[in-house]
Amino acid sequence: MRKYLLVGLAVVLAATTGVLIYQGSSGGPGAAAGADVTVTQTTTVGGGPASSDPASSSDPAGSSSPSGPPPTIEGRAATNIPMTKLAPGEKAPQFVIFSFDGAGSHTKWQEFMAAAQPTNSRINGFLTGLYLLADENKSKYTGPGHSPGKSSVGFGGTTDEIATLIGDLNAAYAAGHEIGTHYNGHFCAGSEPSGNNWTTADWSNELDQFFGFLENYQANNPGANLPTLNVPADAIKGGRTQCLEGTLPTLVPAWKEHGLTYDSSMPAPAKGVYWPQKVDGIWEFYMPFVYSPAFEGSVMLMDYNMWIKFNKGENQPETAPQLRQIVYDTYTHLYDEALSGNRAPLLIANHFNNWNGNSFNEPTLRFMTDYCGKPDTYCATYQDVIAWMEMQDPAVLQQLLDQAPVAAA
Repeated sequence: MRKYLLVGLAVVLAATTGVLIYQGSSGGPGAAAGADVTVTQTTTVGGGPASSDPASSSDPAGSSSPSGPPPTIEGRAATNIPMTKLAPGEKAPQFVIFSFDGAGSHTKWQEFMAAAQPTNSRINGFLTGLYLLADENKSKYTGPGHSPGKSSVGFGGTTDEIATLIGDLNAAYAAGHEIGTHYNGHFCAGSEPSGNNWTTADWSNELDQFFGFLENYQANNPGANLPTLNVPADAIKGGRTQCLEGTLPTLVPAWKEHGLTYDSSMPAPAKGVYWPQKVDGIWEFYMPFVYSPAFEGSVMLMDYNMWIKFNKGENQPETAPQLRQIVYDTYTHLYDEALSGNRAPLLIANHFNNWNGNSFNEPTLRFMTDYCGKPDTYCATYQDVIAWMEMQDPAVLQQLLDQAPVAAA
């Protein structure tokens, strides 16, 4: 871990738990049918180190040999990042990584894929595994410590809705977008036992079931006429836990057991936008806690956390124009700070939702349209950014990773 992440950080994290409703197309396929699903979210509203535990120390460059650019898969678009090595002292490209938890809304998949296409950009959809399981078959899922058929985000709805989702996933994967995991039941603080209470065995069980839903969707929905899902299980290399819960000591062994190579769940151990760090062999793209002039303070850069910062998560659609502008101005400020500073990847973390009158996806689409086509800017997948990093000379990569954060104050 870089020295400045460990020294002189005395800000204490504070957590606020709220309840929200996924409505309409804001949840998965089942929610699109009109079901309202209550979800308990834990949101970090403070700043500073998430942990001083030795297990969270990192080996940024790692000791393994570079893996090189990912292979081009027949029928799938190649990476949109120029896979070239930097010279010592040369500036990195500005990467922007858009990710969406749940990834079950047909409308949102279509909107964001259409927005990405003109600039050959990429997005990342972290799929909730239960969205491949029809409501009538929900008893096939048992979350760690929970009864069969229980979930905080519902299931996949009808088999017709699952067929539509499979079509979206296939189209996204073919276009070069990345599919990751958002696990399954979305059990957060208040729906105990939640991810913060799970053991490594529990997380492994949750991932076993996620990959089972991905690979056995036909057998899990008997009698359904479903199209072939073209997203291979071994293409999924990372994701985001529910409500950013879990701890590295319990999660890392489960990730390794399932062949995962990155994560984007852990609250950042320091304020600002900085490069990902390698933690026990896993690339951790920490969730950034940043200063935003538009918010007149610091906020974790995720839609729900920004909503809490704005009005404590109250559904006030009449405030949507104001909040949309604040969100957009936050994104543009952070982009400018990173571009002129350390060039660290900018993480834009959202859900497929219409919260607070569509206060978050609208400015995200606007930012994608306005900024992804800018010079030396690549809106990319996690795996492609990792491949680019790992092909750099180790000393050059270490210099990138060691840069001080931007937008910390």
